Parts: sequence; structure tokens; C-alpha cells
Amino acid sequence: MSQYQLPTLFETGWMYEERGRGAKMSLTSKVWLMTVKLLSQFSSPMLYSFQGSLPSLPVPSVEDTMTRYLRSVRPLLNDEEYARMERHAKEFQGGIGRKLQKYLILKSWWATNYVSDWWEEYVYLRGRAPIMINSNFYGTDAIVVHPTFVQAARAANVTYSAFLFRRLIDRQQLKPIMVSGTVPLCSAQYERTFNTTRVPGIDTDRLVHFGDSMHIVVIHNGRYFKVPCYYKGQLLTPPELQMSVHHLQFQRILDDDVKPDEGEELMGALTAGERRPWAMAREKFFTTGVNRASLQAIDRAAFVLSLETESQDYNADKGTDLDGFVRTMLHGKGHDRWYDKSFNVIVMANGKIGFNAEHGWADAAIASHMWEFIMVQDLLKPWADAPILGHMWEFIMVKDLLEMGYDESGNCMGEARVNPLAPVKLRWSLSKECQAVIETSYKVAQALLNDVDLHLIMFDDYGKGFMKKKHLSPDAYIQMALQLAYYRDAGKFNLTYEASMTRLFKEGRTETVRPCTIESAAWVKAMENPKETDATRIELLDKACRRHQRGYQDAMCGKGIDRHLFCLYVISKYLEVDSPFLNEVLSEPWRLSTSQTPHGQTGKLDLTEHPECVSAGGGFGPVADDGYGVSYIIAGENNIFFHVSSKKSSSVTVSLRVT
Repeated sequence: MSQYQLPTLFETGWMYEERGRGAKMSLTSKVWLMTVKLLSQFSSPMLYSFQGSLPSLPVPSVEDTMTRYLRSVRPLLNDEEYARMERHAKEFQGGIGRKLQKYLILKSWWATNYVSDWWEEYVYLRGRAPIMINSNFYGTDAIVVHPTFVQAARAANVTYSAFLFRRLIDRQQLKPIMVSGTVPLCSAQYERTFNTTRVPGIDTDRLVHFGDSMHIVVIHNGRYFKVPCYYKGQLLTPPELQMSVHHLQFQRILDDDVKPDEGEELMGALTAGERRPWAMAREKFFTTGVNRASLQAIDRAAFVLSLETESQDYNADKGTDLDGFVRTMLHGKGHDRWYDKSFNVIVMANGKIGFNAEHGWADAAIASHMWEFIMVQDLLKPWADAPILGHMWEFIMVKDLLEMGYDESGNCMGEARVNPLAPVKLRWSLSKECQAVIETSYKVAQALLNDVDLHLIMFDDYGKGFMKKKHLSPDAYIQMALQLAYYRDAGKFNLTYEASMTRLFKEGRTETVRPCTIESAAWVKAMENPKETDATRIELLDKACRRHQRGYQDAMCGKGIDRHLFCLYVISKYLEVDSPFLNEVLSEPWRLSTSQTPHGQTGKLDLTEHPECVSAGGGFGPVADDGYGVSYIIAGENNIFFHVSSKKSSSVTVSLRVT
């Protein structure tokens, strides 16, 4: 499609058209969608084919944002508090807001996306708190199937699949995600999936993306190994990665009894602790000699692979098994991950896998895409010759589960054809002073992970099949259930965050949906009123779901509240202009932070055909000290997984209680 054609056709009216209930799409939307589809089918689109055609994220008017904001906080405030906030909003709209808006519009004229660069810098890279738990997120393995118990074999298949995903990105052979199979999403976030690391700074971190790396770094038993994954320019096959004739790649590392260098075992805690001490330590202890060379090997690695010494497994009768697994993925031991890396793949001793990802370079949907790809490769096509993060993880899962597989002994399929270079143990010379910094960071990490109350709950009474039969959006339905659960737990409504995406626009990332609405509050109160009739409750639930869906559509179409206010706030700081309204709004805590993990991005993992490949999704740590973090994945027609986190130190939250 010509880069000049799509902007001419682009419009978002189709997003708001009612689906289901026998509703019919308008003629305008039908013509538009058919035209876009026709134009895009003249050639097979490459990953970045539509980048030049995507529209820029529009800047909402201050008036519209104030209207949406006031409506969103109405159920949270009493009449007096609301009247006060209404006055502040009107003063802002008629005063300093006009000036800030003009500057923001100017930025939108020259910037590719008026939000994304500031969001990356101020929300992710300038934070000085630890990124472990507070920022990084995780993903998990298939819930039922266990393709192999051979750790080195699973690591080899996953590594091979990840490099295949990188090759598809580099060659632009990965098909762009299309909404309704027609409207393309921005693919910019895929660029930094691999060979990317977060470098700490005193005041701000930076993301560094390197050229294609031919190696990964493996962490095992407190030791770091550089593992070549290519031989004479060719990607090693899974059996060659697992074990070759003369050299054992992953298996050699597992069997190696060499001790860690002094201080090496806990060194990963530097990336788990406060950012400023890590920045100073990196500058002081890792810029010369062997430490510099070894750190460069980590920085430039395609990704980091952690081979665990412990096993984790799922057991439907033991919820604690699920809890232990996700805790391992979220924080591990606080020193056995390199949290600065774009992502760490974690392989348990019994072959179960997961990942931990740094959040600054991309959002979760990219990672899950790759993961699904690998799982399909691994599990569902054992007869095949082994030839951003949500998307990435989905890709990995597809490859791992459906296309590559293992032999009867649990080893990788096929024969090793070459003898690759052996893994190299990275060496470190860590002074007592450096070890003291490592120990301090380790204590910070331990305090953080010991304070996390994280549980994974599997709900299988019913799923999206039931919700769709009732003509309700599954996401809206689940969000209403969370509103009811939170109200019963806290006894009041609170500001709620749901992550939506703005990838319909060039370099779009996320926008906030505010699920706590006037309509949702009315439904929750009806549910808590024993005198209310079921008919009224059903009617109110329908209205609440419709309102939520409209809010989600607004967010996707650039009509959200929070990114606009965030950018106006950034401009006010640049201009050194004080805005009491923005100061108050931007300091409001999200005591219920939620996110849905996308599924089915590769188009290769059909859970109706392969229900054993259902994934539990992933999650994140609590955003507020006295709040909950809830991530969920709608897995198939009858399963929903909830990852619920909070802090044990809070006197008002208990993760299991809110479920």
C-alpha cells in the first residue's frame, strides 16, 4: 500500500460501531474497511510496510479532556470534593491550560508521536527506584503440557526459536498485526526486542541497542557464561545448542562445577537495586579491564538465559505451586537475573520456562507475540525438522510447542552437524568495595521481594464463551468483576488503571482506560443492595460494560485522558509554570492497576484444537504501596488466569482476599 493512501482513508469511526446483538456495520465503515483491505492485498505486507502510512496520534482538546476527567472522578468524590475539582478543572481549562496546549500542539507537528518519547524518558528511564518488581514484568509457560524434562533441551529449543523471531524482525518477514485483519498496528517497538540493554545513570537511564549479536549470556549457579549461538555465520540448530559432539553448550554449563568468582554470585543484584548506586558502581568498577569486557558481553548479548537449579510445576490441586512459579518469574532470588536486559528467558531445572522483561523498550504485547511463536514450535509439531514482548513470547511458544518438539528421551530433535565454539566463562575482578555495593543492592532486592504478596488464580467456572453469549465484552465484564471485588475488599471505589494501546498511530504505546465509572459504580452498589432485583442488576451491568467499552475505544483512538494530562504536565515543568490542578491529578495513586495479556497474535495457536497449550499469561508488581496489581489473560473459551500482587507491608491489602 502506498504511504500516501492509508492516511487519506484513515478514520476511527469503525471502532465505535456496535458488535454483536445483531448490529450491522454502517455503509461508510464497510466501504472504508473494504478499501483498506483491498489496497493492502496487492502485496504481502512486511513488518514495517505500513509505518510511513500510519497517522500521528491526535492531541485532544483541553475541553474534551477536562470533560472526560471530571466524569471519571465523579464516583470517587463526594459532592463537595467534586465541586472543588470542577472549579480547578475549569480554571485550568480557561487559564494556563491554553498556553500549555499550544506548546503541545507545536510538539505534535514535528514529533513522530507527542507522547512516546516523554513517556519512555519520564515514566521509565528517570525512575530511580529498583526496576525489579516495580517496572519489569513477567510471562509464564503453558499451563498443562510439559514437553520435556531435559533442561538443556528446552533451553536450546527456546533459544533457537527466539533467534528465528529476531531473523523475522531483521528481514521484516514478521507480518504486522492487523486489527480485524485489516487495520495495521505500529511495529516500531519490535526494533529493540533483541541486543538491547538499559544502562543506569545518575539522574536518568538510557536504552542502548546494539547491532545483531551472535551470542547470548547464560546465568547458572551464580556464574555468567558467554554462549556462541552461530557458527560460521549460521544459526546453531537446537541439538547443536543443547549438545554437540565435542562441546556441550547448555549441558556443559549445567555440568560445569567451576565456582563463581568472588562476588559474582550476587552481582545481578546490582540491576535489582536502586538505580543511582548501580550507576556509580558501573562507572567506578566496570569501565576497565576484565570487568569491562565481561559487562560488554552482557550488554551486547541478544538476551540473557537463566538456567535455574530448582524445579517449578503446575498442579491444579495446589495453588501454591502456581504462586511459586510466578514469583520465580517476577523476581527470582533477587540476584539471578540481569534486569537491565530487554528480556531474560528463565528455564527451570525440570524444563518449565518463563521470562522477565524490562519495560522501557516496549510494552507487554510485543513479548507475548514471540513467546506464543516459540511454544507452538516446541509442543505441537514434534515431527518437524528444527529448521515485542507479548508477540515475541507467543511466537516462542508456537515454535516450541507446535513445530519443533523433542524425541522420546526429551532431547532436541535432529542431529548436531557442527562443533560450535564452547561457552566461555565470564571473568570478574570485584574489589571489596564493589562487593559491598553489591551486598547493599542485594539487601534492597531482598526487602522488595519479601514484601510482595503475589498469587496466580485459575478461574475455570466459565470464560469468554459465556460472556459473548450474553452479548458482553469479555474485557469489560472482567473489569466490572474487578470493580466489585475491590469494592467488597476496600469498602469504597478508587482510581483504577487499565492499560490500552495506541498502536493504531505511529510509535503509539499505551493509554489509560479508567474502568471505575459512574455506570460501574451504580452496578456495584446494586450488587451490594439486597433489595435490588436481578433484572435491574443485569441492566446496570450492561450499561457499565457499554460505558467501559466506549472508554477503551476512546483510549485506542487517541481520545484518552491521562497521556494528554501527562504531556501538559511535562510542558509545565519545562516552562517552570506551576499548575495546582496538574500537580494534584498527576499525584493521584492508582490503587487498582490492571492489564490484559493479549493472546493469539501469531494466528498459529488455536486453543480449541490444542487446549493443552493454554498459557497462564503474565503479570507485574503492585503499582501503589496500598494497592493491587492485577493482570489477566482470557485463555480459550472457559479459562481466565488472574495474577494478583500487593505488598505484605500494607495493612489494607491481601492479594487472596480481593480474589
